[in-house]
Amino acid sequence: LLALTGLLGAWLANRLTAPLREIGLTARAVASGDLARRAPVTGHDEVGQLGQALNEVATRLGDDITRLQRLERVRSEFLGNVSHELRTPLAAIQGFIETLLDGAIDDPKVNRDFLARAFKQTGRLNALLTDLIEISRIESGELRLSPRYFDLTALVRTITDELRPLAEGRRVSLVVEPGPTVEALGDRDRLRQVLTNLVENAIKYNRDPGEVRLTTVQTPAGPEVRVADTGIGIAADELPRVFERFYRVDRSRSREVGGTGLGLAIVKHLVEAHGGTLIVESKPGVSSTFGFRLPAARLTA
Repeated sequence: LLALTGLLGAWLANRLTAPLREIGLTARAVASGDLARRAPVTGHDEVGQLGQALNEVATRLGDDITRLQRLERVRSEFLGNVSHELRTPLAAIQGFIETLLDGAIDDPKVNRDFLARAFKQTGRLNALLTDLIEISRIESGELRLSPRYFDLTALVRTITDELRPLAEGRRVSLVVEPGPTVEALGDRDRLRQVLTNLVENAIKYNRDPGEVRLTTVQTPAGPEVRVADTGIGIAADELPRVFERFYRVDRSRSREVGGTGLGLAIVKHLVEAHGGTLIVESKPGVSSTFGFRLPAARLTA
C-alpha cells in the first residue's frame, strides 16, 4: 500500500511539475531571444493559464520587435533619401562656386550663367526643406485642420489661374470643365496645397505640347476633384508606390523639373487627414489622373 501510494504520489507530482518545467524552459528561451518558442497548454487550470499568459507575452514581444525593426528600416531609408536629396544640389552649388573662384567669375558670359544655376539649386534646396518640415509636422500630429464650407469649384479656378503662366511656359493648356458649384467641408488652405501639388505635377510631367483637364463634381459619396494630364502615364505595378516619400517613377525627369519627391506624400497625408479618398488612374503611354474625394457633409442653412 505504501509503495502504491508512493508511486501514485510521484506520478501526480510529475504530472503537475512537468508543465511547470516546460513553462520555465519556455520563459528562459523567450528571455534569451527565442520569441518563436511557445509553452504547451493542455488545460484551463492555473498552470494552463500561466502558459497561455506566457505565450501571449511572447507574441506581443515578437510583434513589438517586428514593428520596431520596420520603423528602423523606414527611418534609415528616410535619412538616406534625405541625405541624397540634399547632397545633389549642395554638390552642384559647390561646383559652380569653385568654378567661379577658379577664374570664371571674371568672364561676364560665364559668371551670370553659373550664378543663375547656383540660384536655381538654392531654390530646390529651399523647396525640399519646406516639404520636409511640412511632412514632419503632418506625421507628428502637429498639423491642425480648420474645416469650413467653401466653393471647391472656385478654388480650382483660382489655382488654374495662378499656375497658367507655368503651364504656358511648358506649352501645356489648362482646361477647367464647366460645372455647377461644388460645396465642400474642409480646410481650404490645406486643400489648396493639395490641388496645387497635383496641378503642378500634371504640368511638369506632361508632354510638349500637352493638356491638363480639371473636373469638379458632387458625387453621392462626396465632392470630388480630378486632375487629368496627357503625360506618358504610369505602369500599373508602380501606381501603389507613387504616394511614398521620395519615390519617383522617372528620377531623371523629376530632377529636371525640380521635384522634391515629397509632394504626393504630402497630398496623401492631407487628404487622409480630411477623411478623404485618393484617386489615381493611369494608362501607360496615354495619360494619368490624380484627385481626391472628400466625405459627404450635410450643409446647414
